[in-house]
Amino acid sequence: MIARLHFITLVLLWGLVGVWIGSVHAEVDRERLLTEAGIYGTFAAFVLDDEWSRLESSMRIARLATLKGVVEQHREKLAIDVYLLRGLSDQADMLFRIHAMELRDTQEFLLDLQSSRFGKHLTGIKVMHGITKKPNYVPGFSDQVRTDLKTPSDAGEKPYAIVIPIKKSADWWELDQEKRTALMQEHTAAALPFLNTVKRKLYHSSGLDDVDFITYFETSSLEAFHGLVLSLQNVKEFRYTRQFGNPLLLGTAHSLDEVIEVLAQ
Repeated sequence: MIARLHFITLVLLWGLVGVWIGSVHAEVDRERLLTEAGIYGTFAAFVLDDEWSRLESSMRIARLATLKGVVEQHREKLAIDVYLLRGLSDQADMLFRIHAMELRDTQEFLLDLQSSRFGKHLTGIKVMHGITKKPNYVPGFSDQVRTDLKTPSDAGEKPYAIVIPIKKSADWWELDQEKRTALMQEHTAAALPFLNTVKRKLYHSSGLDDVDFITYFETSSLEAFHGLVLSLQNVKEFRYTRQFGNPLLLGTAHSLDEVIEVLAQ
């Protein structure tokens, strides 16, 4: 009960800090960073050290306040999303998805995060970088497939987030554009039945990471996501996949304050 009261008090304090920060820094155009091409996307997964669980609640709350401060400090240039992986993934406890116009801005955020009092308890498990691009193959698809791709996603909360890095074989890159377009049209057709239940975003990573793509998914139905993966594994294009996952990260999307409340307990 006392820890809960401490937490509520701290949330009120964060609110005052947020007002002050907001008066100094204008928040980045989040919609632009999430929709435009040429935006850098970074996925940074961390695990909390053993010392964290041994800290008194008041100490955890105080250190989580520094997490709040670092995130708010960088919202002027970055769109930052936070996910809880603890309990669903043995890879890490939490995940940051960061969008930026310049990758060095993401670097500054991660450096500030890891040097904060909270960050001292974090061990980096995986950091992956990619960039958003305009669709390479869609212009070569049939009119019907292009029309079907405009199917809107179901409205409503999609609490589950899944991140899957993918690497293609050398044979894939040796195919000409026409052949790859035909294979990707088959891939897309297999995914169409799941467009309304599973949102997907693709990041191109060749040259920025050891993989070629980072695929990010949001859904309210893990059963639908399971069906999507099975369907994609049955198309010819999947035969050119050398790495699928490793790591595969599964977590839930939360506001920063919700993540902080869980970690404070």
